[in-house]
Amino acid sequence: MALNRYPLWKNALIILVVAIALVYAIPNLFGSDPAVQVSGSRETVLVNKGTDALVKQALGSAGLSAVSCEPQQRSLLCRFASTDIQQKAKQVIQKALGSDYWVALNMAPRTPAWLKAIGAVPMKYGLDLRGGIHLLIQVDVDSVLAQQVAGDLNHVAESLRTAHVRYASIQRHPNDNSLVLTFRSEEAVTDALHLLGRDMHEFVWTPKGLTLSGVLSPVILQQSRQDVLDQIATTLRNRVNELGVSEAVVTQQGATRMSVDLPGVQDTAAAKNILGKVATLEFHLVDMESTGIDSTRYPYNGRSVFLKNPIILHGSSIVSAHSGAGEDGRASVDVRLGSGGTTSLFSRTTAENIGKLMAILYVEMKPTTTQVNGKKVIQYETERRVISVATIQSALSNFQITGLASPDEARTLALLLRAGALSAPVAVIEEREVGPSLGKQNIHRGVMSVTMGFLLVVLFMGFYYRTLGWVADLALGMNLILIVAVLSLLGATLTLPGIAGMVLTVAMAADANVLIFERIREECRNGNGIQASIQAGYERAFVTILDANMTLLIVAVVLFSLGSSVVKSFAVTVSIGLLTSMLTAITGTRAVVNKMYGGRSVKHISIG
Repeated sequence: MALNRYPLWKNALIILVVAIALVYAIPNLFGSDPAVQVSGSRETVLVNKGTDALVKQALGSAGLSAVSCEPQQRSLLCRFASTDIQQKAKQVIQKALGSDYWVALNMAPRTPAWLKAIGAVPMKYGLDLRGGIHLLIQVDVDSVLAQQVAGDLNHVAESLRTAHVRYASIQRHPNDNSLVLTFRSEEAVTDALHLLGRDMHEFVWTPKGLTLSGVLSPVILQQSRQDVLDQIATTLRNRVNELGVSEAVVTQQGATRMSVDLPGVQDTAAAKNILGKVATLEFHLVDMESTGIDSTRYPYNGRSVFLKNPIILHGSSIVSAHSGAGEDGRASVDVRLGSGGTTSLFSRTTAENIGKLMAILYVEMKPTTTQVNGKKVIQYETERRVISVATIQSALSNFQITGLASPDEARTLALLLRAGALSAPVAVIEEREVGPSLGKQNIHRGVMSVTMGFLLVVLFMGFYYRTLGWVADLALGMNLILIVAVLSLLGATLTLPGIAGMVLTVAMAADANVLIFERIREECRNGNGIQASIQAGYERAFVTILDANMTLLIVAVVLFSLGSSVVKSFAVTVSIGLLTSMLTAITGTRAVVNKMYGGRSVKHISIG
């Protein structure tokens, strides 16, 4: 009898899916070791056998021992027996290697090599489970766009003058970053429209009388905003690497915000100071005559100093910066410049001004929050201060910045110069800190919630539906394994909302089997045979199950699209759980029921 029998290929496919899920879920059972990860701060800095030997020598000199040191693709991973040894080892290794290397805290999985070889790795724990700091950063994208449009304004004016198109005025509208050009004749408007439509095609130009207005096209505007956010994300990741956090997550939140998760970090003040600081350096020649005509006055060491307005070097031209101590023993930063036209100009300028004074201006934008019409508005104030004035002894390409207040200030300045300046002002608008002990407690409670919810459903299904209930319980267990396997394959981060999503999908999977079993019961009560009842139960309940799961899946997709990172974690887990539950609750249980009752004459079915 062919009724209620799967073909061989379908049974084989189900077994293959189960086997793959078990393989990719198993790494989550091995646990992890506290570890320190060493990598080069630049592409040219390599981690090799010499680095390994230096690390082991430094640890031995400090009386510390590593469980193992394993070379990775471009890094070195040293495992330790406890987090206390891990913290001490990080400081020892960083001191031994210097700032050419990133030394980051990590949790290294104990996954066997054969599992790693096929890409089977465990899920990572989120902040709420491991502990750490979450920062939500507001990015002032509009200020960058305003600067870009201001630069375009100069380009427009230059183009019109070159083409001999006379204009009365040209200005930037402060509200929408549009350009407004005024002319004295309609002929000039026509000529300008033709010229700018060809040369400045990123703007949409609209003539009206004797004026011509230009706004950035929607495509260019969106691309410009995204470019700013991408640069901010890259710089934040560089700064996170400098902080020594290997599993940090930097993601874009909406159109103007960045979310930064720092697992294992507990110093909120230090994290905010590094990640949220918008600062750079400017190098100016000192106005020896102090005329103040083409120069600006700044206080320095209790006196006034006049700096010439032209900037001879920006901090963005610095490719390497390391903190240390100068000849006088005070904190300093050793600087190396890259190659290019800017560096050549700086070297030539210093060569032409040997014996004269050069000053280093520290420029920082600080956010302040004010109340405007009952709403919080973030404003930015630019603070400039002279940190060093020195006599130029020769043409400069590598030099030392002195006059810093403390070693901490020197380290922070060197870090910011190495990681790069942020292209837009930023402000930390939200911060959360989760202690490591609370993280462990959350893990325990999360595991207990899944376990207790699973066991209660298992007992109910087994007691109420007898044999078929235990089949459903087997499917529920397989559903959890599939969820864990898929999350591990995706490299997802497990959070408390994710665990909540697992509990919900267990309930949804059980509900699907309840619908199927109740339909089978109903068919049996109507006098249909066992085989026909099983067939009708699965086929007629399928539409209802699909409808319910698709409705919830649509909600999960909306949550993922519009929600914060916490909501996204819940939505991802629910979405995966709904898809896997369709496989286990319908196809999986059907395969087992077919093996138990299919293809033979059956007069009784154990379904309660």
